Amino acid sequence: MNTVISKDGTPIAYNKEGGGPAVILVDGAFCSKDFGPMPKIVPLLSQNFTVFTYDRRARGESGDTKPYAVEREIEDIEALINLCGGSAYLFGISSGAILCIKAVAYGLNIKKLAVLEPPFVGNKGNKRPADSAQQLTQMIAEGRRGDAVKFYLRKVIGVPIVFTWILQLTPNWPKMKAIANSLPYDATICGDFNVPKEQVAAVTIPTIVIDSESSPAMLRNAVQAAAEALPNGRRISLKGTVHDVPPKILVPALTDFYNN
Repeated sequence: MNTVISKDGTPIAYNKEGGGPAVILVDGAFCSKDFGPMPKIVPLLSQNFTVFTYDRRARGESGDTKPYAVEREIEDIEALINLCGGSAYLFGISSGAILCIKAVAYGLNIKKLAVLEPPFVGNKGNKRPADSAQQLTQMIAEGRRGDAVKFYLRKVIGVPIVFTWILQLTPNWPKMKAIANSLPYDATICGDFNVPKEQVAAVTIPTIVIDSESSPAMLRNAVQAAAEALPNGRRISLKGTVHDVPPKILVPALTDFYNN
């Protein structure tokens, strides 16, 4: 584990593996450099690239400087890009995919962008409370991390209640609670779940928007909408599970995209 200092002084913990062009991986909610889909991608992707995984602020071994703003997370990515020599490829999943799009629109030096299922499901697909970030912040302040996790799963992203109860019985539940203090940040990044048209229009670099063939139509339609809105974007559908694609299928697609 290494640490880089972001613009506002926040320490950002990261891992670096492999060799070749730099690729920075950006997690979605509940995940970190050591937990979630990204650690499974690294062994294959690092065969051809220098892969950076990191703990987004307020997660794992990274710090958290208040007040929060999406721009601070963009500056965290910028700090990692500076370690790469000033430019890098970027790959993000879910809310991390939205963060990546915002980072490129902000002007970071990203050569190519790949995102998996940014949840641009709009108001029809997501009826989360307008004050979700505030409610989550209050729960965290009161030490109710478990309630915050359940609220994010059920009220923010619309997971069925039975799935939430099953998760509480798995070894992943304590890990999700440990990262719960970052959930208000994910809620802020996702906003109203509509495509931010001005920001997307500013992403002119080559971009692929990936979906799993097993994901619900709501997410797959969101991928199509994002791909159509990007000036230099295209959609790729891959075999996978709900909101996930196995590394053995995902990594070759990323490798081909970044190398060509």
